Amino acid sequence: MIKHKYSGEGTNFFLSLKYKHKKEFLLKLYKDMLRIRLIEEEIERRYCEDEMKTPIHLVIGQEASSVGVCASLNKDDLIYSSHRTHGNYLAKGGDLKKMLSEFYCRINGCAGSRGGSMHLFDKSVGMAGSSAIVGGSLPIATGAALSAQLLKKEHVVAVFFGDAATEEGVVWESLNFAALRKLPIIFVCENNFYSVCSDISVRQPEVQIYKKAESFGVNSFQVDGCNVLDVFETTQEAVKLARTGNGPSFIESIAYRWRGHGGAGDDSASGYRDSTEVTHWQAYCPIKLLGDYLKTEKAIDKNLTTIMTREIKREIEEAFSHAISSPNPKEEDLSTFVYK
Repeated sequence: MIKHKYSGEGTNFFLSLKYKHKKEFLLKLYKDMLRIRLIEEEIERRYCEDEMKTPIHLVIGQEASSVGVCASLNKDDLIYSSHRTHGNYLAKGGDLKKMLSEFYCRINGCAGSRGGSMHLFDKSVGMAGSSAIVGGSLPIATGAALSAQLLKKEHVVAVFFGDAATEEGVVWESLNFAALRKLPIIFVCENNFYSVCSDISVRQPEVQIYKKAESFGVNSFQVDGCNVLDVFETTQEAVKLARTGNGPSFIESIAYRWRGHGGAGDDSASGYRDSTEVTHWQAYCPIKLLGDYLKTEKAIDKNLTTIMTREIKREIEEAFSHAISSPNPKEEDLSTFVYK
């Protein structure tokens, strides 16, 4: 039995925006999602080599949430993330070589070999931090938004988290404080229906998550997380509200992770979800949805897709070679960054 079905409500959204976005912008969104997908697939392919000494949490199937949100942000806007970091990091402009070096525990990794996949950051592009603790980034992000407000900074803050985080009190405490102070922050809940192997129906009552947030008096939205333009348009509105002093927004992005909670491959065979549910959602691939629209607009064809894919794969191969050949940390590096 398929528990979760794609509603399809957003499938006509591309047509409604026919004249709103330039072809170049739409192609960039498409390439950014394709790039994340190909990077994730290569990480997955190599993970069995046991050289990446870090747990991984793939975002295959959820690329539109990262790309749609980050396309609405400026470089100096800040994002915070959870344990499923790769898409957020890459969409915000994080360095692929530094990310992969971190996976291989190299000294030139984006966290200096100290964080691994779940603790990516790059201040130069506004990737301000991530936390493996469920809900752990939210109070930090809220504090960053308070700092921006007090210091009269113009940047906004966005924080990504999963549906399971909304079962943590700190989420609602952070939202409550942000609402009271009208902080320039956007809460982005990537609802993929599962917490590890637990379906949302056995964890939460049948109340849409964004409706809970709405009760705090914040601007609340639910978006089609398979439709990058729906995510982008909604985030743009949230960013405008934040920049104009109208307080926080809460965005629930409905998507689906195709792979298991952690590691490589689909773990549906364990029995916690029906494999036909995965197949059902794969028909609504965010990359394919935008690609099909671009084809109808004659903005992309097989040749251009081939060129894009070739360029991305070349970048990926170079980044892996860089990471693998990079130096390991030395014993004298152990105390670096340690508070004494």
